Amino acid sequence: MDPLSDVLRAVRLNGAYFYLVEAAAPWSVSALAARELVPRVMPEAEHLIPYHILTAGSCWAGLEGERQVLMQPGDVIAFPQGDPHFLSSAEGRRVHPGTLGTAPDRYPGKVTLGPGPARDTSFVCGFLGCDVRPYNPLLASLPRQMHVPGIASGWLSEFPRQVVAESRAARVGSETMLTRMAELMFVEVVRRYLEQLPPQRTGWLAGLRDPVVGPALAQLHERPAHSWTLLDLARAVGSSRTVLVERFSGVVGMPPMQYLTQWRLQLAAERLSSGSAKVAAVGAEVGYESEAAFSRAFKRATGQSPASWRRTRPGG
Repeated sequence: MDPLSDVLRAVRLNGAYFYLVEAAAPWSVSALAARELVPRVMPEAEHLIPYHILTAGSCWAGLEGERQVLMQPGDVIAFPQGDPHFLSSAEGRRVHPGTLGTAPDRYPGKVTLGPGPARDTSFVCGFLGCDVRPYNPLLASLPRQMHVPGIASGWLSEFPRQVVAESRAARVGSETMLTRMAELMFVEVVRRYLEQLPPQRTGWLAGLRDPVVGPALAQLHERPAHSWTLLDLARAVGSSRTVLVERFSGVVGMPPMQYLTQWRLQLAAERLSSGSAKVAAVGAEVGYESEAAFSRAFKRATGQSPASWRRTRPGG
């Protein structure tokens, strides 16, 4: 089992849209917090991950109030937690007005910045929607900013042009196409970030490559409904219970059985949102022996009963 792929399926990457920005120096633009854009951009999404792909020229980008990084063609910068951020033609330079996210249209198509006719800088702005509740271990482990140089090259070299064209064309199936394309790009950003993580880093992503935690995560994701005990899990990964608990807690931030409980509830939430199986069947599918036990655990984690959760989800 590949836990990253499993998480990406269960947290429902559920929408994406893109638009092109062409700019001539001097220019700057401030992007609003993603939570302020959800009602207009993707009302069905719990969370938006904004990102920008530089296709020509150069620019500076970073979180509001923090130091910017220099971007070159092919670079991607993503803001997984949806924080306000700032892009400009020169480091720290602000040119007013300039705020992305205030246009009334969901799909603005193209945005132009700066005074001159020779627009030598261009980038694609995108958003990817995902679930946050009850538990998204990937999102919780990502930093506020991820700058990945040179990602939009090779097999991703046509990505910026294709997503903008698909967004504008509004062809049959375009929502699905855009989501899949955005997911591919996002997965590659996450993989590059994971490859660059220093050995001392902690978090769910770091756990994937830990020699003890990684196999334990793979086992839990492969058989989430299994009646795991610490002894069973330790034996499955060739570790002692003490070492397993210490390593898992130290890297992931919680003991393995607590992680399993939270992951089961995320799986249950996804099944409730996307299917019509009875509540008892969903609970059994993720490892609960009784509907009552499942309902108590689910309400404790989300504040809603499983039936209420289903009714409030899109399409529920």
